[in-house]
Amino acid sequence: MIESRALAAAVLACLALHSAKAAEQATELETVVVTAPLRDKVSDSAMPVTVLKGEELQLKMGRSIGETLKLEQGMSSQSFGPGVGTPVIRGQTGPRVRVLANGIGANDASAISPDHATSIEPTLAERIEVLRGPATLLYGSGAIGGVVNVIDNRIPGFRPDKLLGGAVEQRYDSVADEKTTALKFEGGKDQFAYHLDGFYRERNNMDIGGRAIDVDAVRVSDPTLDVVNNPQGVLPNTWGHTISGSAGLSWVGDPGFAGASYNRLENNYGVPDDGTGKETVRIDLRQNKYDFKSELNDPFPFAKLIRSRLGYTDYQHTEIANGEKGAFFSNETFEGRLELTHQDIGPVRGVVGFQAQSSDFFGEHYHHHKDEGGGEDHAGEEEHVEVEVLVPRSLIQSFSVFGVESLDLGPVTYQLGLRVEQTSIDPKSGPSFDYTPVSASASASWKIDDSNRLNLAITRSSRAPQVQELLSNGFHHATRSFERGDTSLTEETSYNLDLGYRFNASWMRAEVDLFHNWANHYIYLRRTGEFVNEHGEPCLGNEECAPLVVSSQGDATFKGYEAKLIFPLMETSYGLLDMTLFSDYTRGEFAQGGDVPRMPPLRYGVQFDYTLDELSSYVRYTRADSQPYAGDFESKTDGYNLLNVGVDYQVQAYQDAKLMVFAKGNNLLNENIRNSTSYLRNFAPEPGRGAEVGIRITY
Repeated sequence: MIESRALAAAVLACLALHSAKAAEQATELETVVVTAPLRDKVSDSAMPVTVLKGEELQLKMGRSIGETLKLEQGMSSQSFGPGVGTPVIRGQTGPRVRVLANGIGANDASAISPDHATSIEPTLAERIEVLRGPATLLYGSGAIGGVVNVIDNRIPGFRPDKLLGGAVEQRYDSVADEKTTALKFEGGKDQFAYHLDGFYRERNNMDIGGRAIDVDAVRVSDPTLDVVNNPQGVLPNTWGHTISGSAGLSWVGDPGFAGASYNRLENNYGVPDDGTGKETVRIDLRQNKYDFKSELNDPFPFAKLIRSRLGYTDYQHTEIANGEKGAFFSNETFEGRLELTHQDIGPVRGVVGFQAQSSDFFGEHYHHHKDEGGGEDHAGEEEHVEVEVLVPRSLIQSFSVFGVESLDLGPVTYQLGLRVEQTSIDPKSGPSFDYTPVSASASASWKIDDSNRLNLAITRSSRAPQVQELLSNGFHHATRSFERGDTSLTEETSYNLDLGYRFNASWMRAEVDLFHNWANHYIYLRRTGEFVNEHGEPCLGNEECAPLVVSSQGDATFKGYEAKLIFPLMETSYGLLDMTLFSDYTRGEFAQGGDVPRMPPLRYGVQFDYTLDELSSYVRYTRADSQPYAGDFESKTDGYNLLNVGVDYQVQAYQDAKLMVFAKGNNLLNENIRNSTSYLRNFAPEPGRGAEVGIRITY
């Protein structure tokens, strides 16, 4: 209770800081979606769009992209302890949600397995954009869930107005004694611009609202697990530290700009223990990333703009089990894309492009054996390491062409999109795999009048199986399971219908989106109920065993909604007060019967937002129902109540420098929340009650 009282005092203190008229607040220009094909305004978009930037982004910032977005409409986080938080959109994650940095892929291993953290950090982001619907095919054929684009100024694209600018930020979160320091310096002179940034984060073990392990739920998936240690109030082996640094340089002129950047990331985090006391797993991640970006305005008569991106990523991580190397994953990737926005042809606007990607990927598992050489102290003991292929070394290549055309006809705007991709997976040994996914989309946005807008989108999205879905075959320490691929997998094809309605009046604003997705040959990891040893053989006697999970396919349907109603309650000299009612829901079922595992629950709640000049604050209550549709050999999750508060205040510090202080209270009811989208929900609850405070100076 001390943390919540301290936070309440901070909120009340900030509320008392100012009493000027709210009517003098500057009106912000309408947000333009950079990730969208034609950079449309949010209000003109025919697809569901989420944009976080400025104060809102700073206040919602989490230690991962998933945690940053988990309270947004239709989104949640597939947590694997505090070290991992990949975004979930409408129940989809992994390869069905493409995570981008400035329009190009992360190219790490986060889509391969739920224990792998994404290498794109939100800490230094200037804005995060999330697209669902037709526009996702510009960035990948399989992103049926959506696209998350984390945008920063790592490669400057504009002339700086001063030689030196930047920001300094310091955060502290009590739930894990977590400290984060972030620095950014940028500026330039004449036609050159530079960018430097870096951050460091360290945390201790995370506080939780109850017992770490739900023993009864664990036994649904693994009745053989013998839990001997079930800590209360804290989640062991969740301490970690992350450090990252970037440098970028650009030439900026009247025709456009061209620049390059380098980023280094090191992340060390733990996987929560299973309570048996037999194994402790940590992950040591390393990545080097080189990027090139350019834009050219009016290069020739037919072209309005040409954008190019080229990236090289050298990613690897080591899974360390009981201090020894347990598994190793490597992904070395080149990715490039070229987009041409053509001149308008009457009411027709459009963009066409080409994208290529080449990856060298593999995963290995290490068995450590000790041979005793005799003697009382076994002085002749020798260790032997047996290397077993988890995912065979493979060359993965894809080449795509895409285009999106928009037609404006009075109150209705139509948009058509097409993407054709050629994908090949060539293992070092064994047969190769070739696929030709074709994706298409059509949408219409009808502006009925100044207050009402109706959107309709139809999408066909096809994706090739990933290398681990085809070829994985081995024990995975972090997931504590034996994973087996299936070489007979075929392309996954989804047909999605999206209907949206927008209402905007002085007394209320409303956003409602309904979706229905028919997925043919849907690929997923299925628990079989069988148990095997570390070599994949049936268990015999008292040997160590693990659950067997296999890549499977089946027709599935996903349906649901996202809804938000915003009511202005007060607009006076004492400030602005808005009330938001919100809800979202996703239901996934297999056509042959059964439930798609790891779906988010029904959520609904209310949020109050209060602003007064430079002060912003909120109180948010979320109710999540239980998730009874868990899937075969998966456990159900209980419902929960989540209460969060936050406040930030900005002042003009000195000349053009600005100071922002902020505070947040998370899970103030201290509930022991089990996240239904998480593979590790029965071992690792969500964070307990915590207070977060921070200060940010921009200049």
